[in-house]
Amino acid sequence: MNPLNNDIKFVSGVGEVRAKLLARELGISTVRDMLYHFPFRYIDRTKIYKIGELNDANTTGYIQIRARVTGKNFFGEGRRRRFSIYVADETGKAELVWFQGIKWVENRFELGREYVIFGRPTFFRSELSMVHPEVEPVEKALSRQQQCGLQGIYSTTEQLSTGLGTKGMYNIICNLWSSVKGHIVDYMPQYLRVKYGLISLEEALYNIHFPQSAALLKQAQYRLKFDELFGIQLNIQTLRSARVSAQAGFVFAKVGESFNTFYNTRLPFPLTGAQKRVIKEIRQDTVSGCQMNRLLQGDVGSGKTVVALISMLLAVDNGYQACMMAPTEILARQHFATIVKMLGDMGVKVAVLTGTTKVRERRVILEALKEGQIDILVGTHALLEDRVQFSNLGFVVIDEQHRFGVEQRARLWTKNNNPPHILVMTATPIPRTLAMTVYGDLDVSIIDELPPGRRPIKTVHYYDSARLRLFGFMREQIAQGRQIYIVYPLIKESEKADYANLEEGFAAIVQDFPLPKYRVSACHGKMKAEDKEESMRQFKAGEADILVATSVIEVGVDVPNATVMVIESAERFGLAQLHQLRGRVGRGANQSFCILMSDEKLSKESRTRLEAMCETTDGFRLAELDLKLRGAGDINGTLQSGEAFNFKIANPALDNQILHLAQQAAIAILTADPTLAEQQHYSLRELKSRYSTERDIDFSKIS
Repeated sequence: MNPLNNDIKFVSGVGEVRAKLLARELGISTVRDMLYHFPFRYIDRTKIYKIGELNDANTTGYIQIRARVTGKNFFGEGRRRRFSIYVADETGKAELVWFQGIKWVENRFELGREYVIFGRPTFFRSELSMVHPEVEPVEKALSRQQQCGLQGIYSTTEQLSTGLGTKGMYNIICNLWSSVKGHIVDYMPQYLRVKYGLISLEEALYNIHFPQSAALLKQAQYRLKFDELFGIQLNIQTLRSARVSAQAGFVFAKVGESFNTFYNTRLPFPLTGAQKRVIKEIRQDTVSGCQMNRLLQGDVGSGKTVVALISMLLAVDNGYQACMMAPTEILARQHFATIVKMLGDMGVKVAVLTGTTKVRERRVILEALKEGQIDILVGTHALLEDRVQFSNLGFVVIDEQHRFGVEQRARLWTKNNNPPHILVMTATPIPRTLAMTVYGDLDVSIIDELPPGRRPIKTVHYYDSARLRLFGFMREQIAQGRQIYIVYPLIKESEKADYANLEEGFAAIVQDFPLPKYRVSACHGKMKAEDKEESMRQFKAGEADILVATSVIEVGVDVPNATVMVIESAERFGLAQLHQLRGRVGRGANQSFCILMSDEKLSKESRTRLEAMCETTDGFRLAELDLKLRGAGDINGTLQSGEAFNFKIANPALDNQILHLAQQAAIAILTADPTLAEQQHYSLRELKSRYSTERDIDFSKIS
């Protein structure tokens, strides 16, 4: 039996209790799981500080000191009981504190003996202290440092920290290594290792945990990142090959009357070169005989809706129905109104279906849809209901795809016996390199031109202390006949988050912008549908100067006269949301502004986001940064944020070059040996299966 498959409880230092904790907290059940629980950073344990040279200003992270024990003491009673050890070197003194495991600690340290102490320093009245540090006799510490100066720091949890902190994790790895050494089978063919400069798997795993040098650590990281990215690419490229060879797509053989009439006589503006290119790509897909699976990226205001409508008319001309799903009722109804207005009296039958559609109207729509009397259906999540049945659905457009769960989107794929062509659209651009490599099963189209005449939106960041200045600017804009959005992250005050909220904000705005000179309306997700609709109608009609809202207006609201977007507690929003909200202005001929309001106390990440928003309006550049800050999401599965594919070590945002090499390798191998049947490739099946996603519906066909 392969020792890597052994239960982790049999490793020295683990046992039944800790094994259950590791499984529950970190998903570690076997020796292999533990071996693939990598350090997230490394500490240089050769560096030892003098106590006197440390202070609050020059010390961050973990440090080491070398000092003698000068005293011990107990303080408090019961749960507040703590144990302190006092240490000193020739430059100063420090206190080491334990709140737990006191009985185990108190007899381990001898007065007068010298120790190496490793931990995170804190300072109180310039005095150094460390809570629960690692302490080793100086002889043992120096011996270990001679073997390797780099020590891994392992992620852990609050529940594990008492006995299985980073030191405990390190000890378990040390204990299990002797049992796995010589039993680690390398699934990577020798010729691939030579071609891509990969060290053996055993060398990589050893040096990721016990780096023998900085150079070997780098090689270990490269090998393990390549393995992860290569494993997922084997799956993605297999899926792509299966789809391309399936020949299951509907063929839109002709460009008919609806397409030509709209294109030649009803286009509201000339198409950009990028729009024409994308339409041509979609046209080629729909005559290929293969099901289209295309991701359309375009920044806010780039004209994706027109491209989607023209594509749906291709389906109508060939006897198929089309549908367009949007994440909010506001956006769905706006798409419906826009499509009806653009089509005019062309005779194309269009309907809209949302959660608030009246029962009688819904019954009529569902019957007409099933009988093939509706050509284009626009709607929200309501389109996913089982009772929504098409006569012959051939083309699906999913707008703002990041707002839907993957499984939700997949349900539209089952609305016909054969899968319809799929066009997913996003105004939250995915970085070009990531889209082309990680989204290997999608064909990617990019609209990277804005219609002529658009003026860049000016974005500024104000702290809350500049509110009077903001109000003065808002009054100037309203005096010029402009309208203003103010967006809040919360509807009501929250005990858990100290952020601006709409209820208090609305009351303050009404007070500072009183009737009859100013007109203020509100819109948020908990309002009744008719009240929300009336607020939006007032704002669109120019009957309200200011719309106070939540991010319900993130997508779909199109008011060309609105020139100012104020985002309260902007640090609360992600880059994608900020960029979407900014896109609600700048839709007319006048100069528009986005004002980001925040508290003065900002995290480093929040400050980076706000600075990026002020520096650029390029959605693709913002997407690159967002990817680095947040991770890519489980692109091959159902998770949409966080670490990509549950990778242990790779990061597509930072390891794009390795990802590109892994994709090349996967394509080359699968082209020559699609089923990995050759002896030299047979072991790659293990790697492929490790990163496969087995589900009833193939989510890769959706996005």
